[in-house]
Amino acid sequence: MGKSEDKVMPRINNPINPYRDNVQGKANEPITVAGLLDRAKKVLGDQVSAADWTLGEIYNRLHQNAPRIAIIGGSSDHPAHILDIQTVSRAALKIWEEGGVPFYFSTPVLCDGTAQSNMGMSYSLQSRNAIAEMVVNQMEAHSYHGAFVIQGCDKQPLGVLSGLALLDRVRRLREEAPVFASFAPSHVLKGGEIPQDLQDELKAVAELASQKGEQNITDDLYDALNYILQCSSNTQFQGVLTRAVESGIISAERHDYFEKRLAVNTCDAAGGICAFHGTGNSSRDVMAGLGLAHPNLEILTEPPTQEQLNPAIESLFSIINRSECSVAELVGVNMANAIRIHSSGGGSSNLMMHIVGAMIYAGYQFNLWDVEKIHQTHPIPDLFNYSLTEGRDIYALAQQCCTGAIRGTETLFYELMENGVPMDIHALTVTGETWKERLSNTEGLSADGVKENPIILSKPRRKFSGVDVLSGNFFESAVVKISGMSTQQLNQFDEKISFVLYFENEEEANQQLLDDKLLSKLRDQKSFPYEHLLNMWSHNNPDTYSEASLLTYNQLFDRMVDEEILKMSVIIAGQGPEAFGMPEMFTPMQHINANRQLRKLVILISDGRYSGVSYGAAIGHMTPEAYHEGGILYLQQGDVLHLRFRSRRIDLLDERRFDDGEIAYVQEDWEKNRIELGTQRKTVMRNRQKTVASSNRFIGCTDAAEGVVPQAVKEDATIPYTMNKEATHN
Repeated sequence: MGKSEDKVMPRINNPINPYRDNVQGKANEPITVAGLLDRAKKVLGDQVSAADWTLGEIYNRLHQNAPRIAIIGGSSDHPAHILDIQTVSRAALKIWEEGGVPFYFSTPVLCDGTAQSNMGMSYSLQSRNAIAEMVVNQMEAHSYHGAFVIQGCDKQPLGVLSGLALLDRVRRLREEAPVFASFAPSHVLKGGEIPQDLQDELKAVAELASQKGEQNITDDLYDALNYILQCSSNTQFQGVLTRAVESGIISAERHDYFEKRLAVNTCDAAGGICAFHGTGNSSRDVMAGLGLAHPNLEILTEPPTQEQLNPAIESLFSIINRSECSVAELVGVNMANAIRIHSSGGGSSNLMMHIVGAMIYAGYQFNLWDVEKIHQTHPIPDLFNYSLTEGRDIYALAQQCCTGAIRGTETLFYELMENGVPMDIHALTVTGETWKERLSNTEGLSADGVKENPIILSKPRRKFSGVDVLSGNFFESAVVKISGMSTQQLNQFDEKISFVLYFENEEEANQQLLDDKLLSKLRDQKSFPYEHLLNMWSHNNPDTYSEASLLTYNQLFDRMVDEEILKMSVIIAGQGPEAFGMPEMFTPMQHINANRQLRKLVILISDGRYSGVSYGAAIGHMTPEAYHEGGILYLQQGDVLHLRFRSRRIDLLDERRFDDGEIAYVQEDWEKNRIELGTQRKTVMRNRQKTVASSNRFIGCTDAAEGVVPQAVKEDATIPYTMNKEATHN
């Protein structure tokens, strides 16, 4: 590190400087800055030259309005942040060298994997708004000008972004300097490997299941063995092994043994963002697409070196006082770019809500339908050949980027233009350059730079990708990650009739979905009218319908299962933001995906969310939520839905007219006959709601279509949003 006295010291163009006008800050803060720098020197040791900071010099910089930059990290009880201290140390020393004043604080980071399928999930989404509030509190209380953010996963990236964007708007309303920030995503966590002896033991269980006539368990266990080992695949194993216990193939003790062996081999000790393309890596895509992540730090296999980090800090200093490069401005001008990048990479459906939320925090009038408009204005091809079973996870992508073969988001940006998608190349980024300037260097830019096992493609896998927004006659909006459905699966459910299976909560759904006898129980209980089964066959597979009328009820049911004509929609209601904090329905969806019979017959619909790693026919974010008398509240077992994914609709059919074989939709007042049912369910929801701490409930927030943000934030978002009409194809 060179001597700061040799440099022209930067200053913030701001008439307000609390550290100049209030001596208490200059009395309190120098020791925190010195403590941070001293600790950084101790952490990095010989890598650091002689220290040139003194309490007096720190006082001078505070007094003279040098850039006060908060390094924002995350809590070390999240795997993405266990090595933050290295990056914090390097960033602090570089900020000081550039003439700034470094500070450090961290936010709590709730791990969605740890919180999965327990009460923690009812706090997960709320933590995003809480993080935004904490960031604003800390930045305002200590008068920080900008931030260098160590980006983790789950809700932390968009929570921090939302807080900084909102603060930027507020500061500029007060005619203060714009808030500037750069995001440095945590490195990618290498997925684990199942030890060979454990693989052999699990294969022995699979063979035993086959010998006992439980071929579904055999096949599903082999499917699970194909995946890289990670926390999400552990859930897949858990579901199949639970079924194996219930079928008497293994003991509960043996199940515990397998879970322990799998768990302790899952995560690399260096931590990082999980290697699947879930919310963490989708947030990486979006933050880079918003122009807020320096390309040096975007996607790494280990924490950044000083050489990698230095250009990012230097770029951060280059945009201070530039209002056009402030956080809120970069979010606004790059939003269409980010949505198209997210869509082409088949990112998490969670981001549909977080993107909307960030835009509203940034002051823009924006909602889910604006995202859909961007998504549908021009077809977005599938440019991501990602796989958890064929060695193409995000860790492999990071390796490809680190060798210089390709350039991550810049490559995706380039390939979108090459495929005719309009991208705003004139939008500025955190480097202080436009995308056009960044892409003028073509070295390693094309996806064709990776010859073996490419993940980013130059030629699309399909002409469509991303997350679609659905509507219907019993709801206003919902989302489905269409990129998470194979074309074959899309064909299996598109333009099909489906029966409703209704559950009031996730626990009940999990219990039923893990029951290998679920289908036979539905058959034996004659859960659906005989005429409805016939009419479903007539619509779903008319070519073979002539065979249906000669069958008994049980024969009809079994044939429809075997030939995949039967379709069912598992409804899990009462999971929306206000009802229960909008938890993820990852586990029930994983139980469906881990059962090769159910995944061909069943879709899942909820007013809750899904994990970013969820795939398959998973429909979520339904509005209005059940707690607000949305139509999902009044559905019941045996109702008939018309699924039209390519038309982006799901509609409830008129049951009486379906009796006659008609495809006709219910009238607007259909809920009137189920008011008592809705009232009973609302009572259950209110009682269940009380199990979430009152301090952390979503009260006074918008719905999922408007980002689930505090109503006050929504009311202050008054800037009309318009896409750049001059976005270019090349």
